[in-house]
Amino acid sequence: MKNIFLFLTLLVLSVSASAQQNQVQQDSTKTENLDEVLVKAVRVDGDSPITHSNVSKEELAKRNLGQDIPVLLNFLPSVVTTSDAGAGIGYTGIRVRGTDATRVNVTINGIPYNDPESQGTFWVNLGDFASSTESLQLQRGVGTSTNGSGAFGASLNLLTDAFSEDASGEISNSFGSFGTRKHTVKLSTGLLNDHFEISGRFSKINSDGYVDRAFTDLRSYFIQGVYKDDNTLIKALTFGNTEQTYQSWFGLTADQLQENRRQNPYTYENETDNYWQDHYQLHWNERFDNNWSMNLGLNYTKGKGYFEQFEDDIDDISLYNGIVLPTDIRVDEDEDGNPVDVPITDVIRRRWLDNNFYVLNANLTYKKNTLEIISGLSYSSYDGDHFGEVIWAKQFSENGNIRDRYYEGDATKNDFSIFSKATFKLSEKFTGYIDLQGRFVSYKTNGLNSDRDVFVTDADFSFFNPKVGLTFKNNDFNSFYGSYGRANREPNRDDFEAGVTENETLNDIELGWRYNREKVSVNTNLYYMFYENQLVLTGELDDVGSPIRATSGKSFRLGLEVDANIQFCKAFSTSTNVALSTNKNKNFNTTINGELVDLGNTNISFSPELVIGNALNFFPVENIQLSILSKYVGEQYMGNIDNESSKLSSYFVNDFNINYEIKTNKLFKAIVLSGLVNNIFNKKYVSNGYFGSFDFDDTTSPTGTTTGYFSGFYPQATTNFLLGATLKF
Repeated sequence: MKNIFLFLTLLVLSVSASAQQNQVQQDSTKTENLDEVLVKAVRVDGDSPITHSNVSKEELAKRNLGQDIPVLLNFLPSVVTTSDAGAGIGYTGIRVRGTDATRVNVTINGIPYNDPESQGTFWVNLGDFASSTESLQLQRGVGTSTNGSGAFGASLNLLTDAFSEDASGEISNSFGSFGTRKHTVKLSTGLLNDHFEISGRFSKINSDGYVDRAFTDLRSYFIQGVYKDDNTLIKALTFGNTEQTYQSWFGLTADQLQENRRQNPYTYENETDNYWQDHYQLHWNERFDNNWSMNLGLNYTKGKGYFEQFEDDIDDISLYNGIVLPTDIRVDEDEDGNPVDVPITDVIRRRWLDNNFYVLNANLTYKKNTLEIISGLSYSSYDGDHFGEVIWAKQFSENGNIRDRYYEGDATKNDFSIFSKATFKLSEKFTGYIDLQGRFVSYKTNGLNSDRDVFVTDADFSFFNPKVGLTFKNNDFNSFYGSYGRANREPNRDDFEAGVTENETLNDIELGWRYNREKVSVNTNLYYMFYENQLVLTGELDDVGSPIRATSGKSFRLGLEVDANIQFCKAFSTSTNVALSTNKNKNFNTTINGELVDLGNTNISFSPELVIGNALNFFPVENIQLSILSKYVGEQYMGNIDNESSKLSSYFVNDFNINYEIKTNKLFKAIVLSGLVNNIFNKKYVSNGYFGSFDFDDTTSPTGTTTGYFSGFYPQATTNFLLGATLKF
């Protein structure tokens, strides 16, 4: 595998060198923004054969009134978002092309953000991060090589605030439904002595949630120091967040949804999630000349926290290893059918995570005329402790104490990747793209898991992930592209606990057409993503609300995406995107009524066949924008067996957004007033849920067993509003 990778890397360099020799020998006069070098290795430009969407700081600011980044990206192609608490603040999720958040590779300034073990992204730990985001790019499909766990359906890379030439400040406040409020202060010294800048942001977000008691309390910060000259940019930054959220991942049954869609089944007053996370990054960007530049990035992330739960009638005293003394007895039978007394009790427990994450990135870029080569490596090391405490029981045993640990285990994960990618001119109209990555992962665990089962893992993976593409530029307005990419991905912690040890493989073929004129732009692409050993969501949740996955064997996603931007006149524009897809498991097998059944091709869970986003923008006068934002998501199954009780109905939701900027020459440079009315037609809809099955003895069944099913639903907020004001000085 390593020899193949080395051979193909040399091939990239030789092909690129050959292309360079056919060019006119002259130095490029183009210079790059040094801030953008931070993400250059993981981003692509507008002419690349990679399907992508860009979002600027200005676009994010229009709706940045406290909701999480996934909600701000809701209107991008093939994107579906959801919120446990129903109001878009707290635990929110994003799916792209039907792939869940663990498959969306997220980087911040090129640094991996996905949790190395669960592979998930927890936006609740990035409160108000949109206020410190300069731009972001969402790549759909395999995309380009990136750092951390490989993209398996999409990658999202964020670039934090650029340095500011001038001193500035902002005070932002917003208020809205469900007790929502956001308070943000931003300051920048501007460049001091033409070289130094210090900037920062402090934010506080609170919301009571649409769901009863599903509150969110976020406190976050972002501090950055910059040194720059003509060819050097050094950034030292730290950002972090503390969060407390009341649990609302249990959802509602269909009957509860009809009875009171805002109710929360949890009743314990401190059923909360509590987590602290701090990031420290150092970036050195250097432009040696007009052809050569490099980036070195270092990162340390510290995370620690717990969730607290009340559990009644714990009936396995071994779970707590003698820490608690039983207060009641249940009669059961042992393996031989003899009656035994099983002690039961009520407890309050905390399950802790305590982890450290280190990253080193290094990239070197060569660019001359139409040739660009980027080569780099990334190394990350993660260590995490998992342990549980009993903080209350009806009665403790003589040798038990509060905060005694009833389970304890540790995990380490090392991830090393090396890549080389090249873009080069083949002729006047054809541009080639080659991207080769080798990724090497080791994962080890020891100790007990939360079920007090021995959990020991020692796994190593070596992946080769090639991508190739070709762009044909017919004229100044039309271009066509095609690409093929291959990605491999290791199981996450929960998969290993479930006995899954094989990696997944994704092959992605993309064909696209781009049309771009002054007032009209259209992007159209056709994709075919076919998998081996894809880990699909079963629909079920574990005891902490995390989705359970299972290997489906062979499967595929076939789709067509179209997005268009049209400026009809100075006062009116529209942005529309449509995604049509079919997503299938092949020859899917499952057990029903005690028998193994081949269901043939079934729909992959949480993969709607139709997703539409639309924005109608009206500019009645200068500095005022009115927008109607619409989202349609077709029906989708929450499981993989096409059971009708697992179906989520389609929904069509509309929001109204207004922005008014008042220019002033007095105390403030500008005053920006913003308003957002979500779900203006008061649609009662559900965007997410869970589904599972259970077997029970049935003498009327030929097999003696009948399978039953259960479903849960996460209701989203009806009509609600957010109003904000930003003072710029």
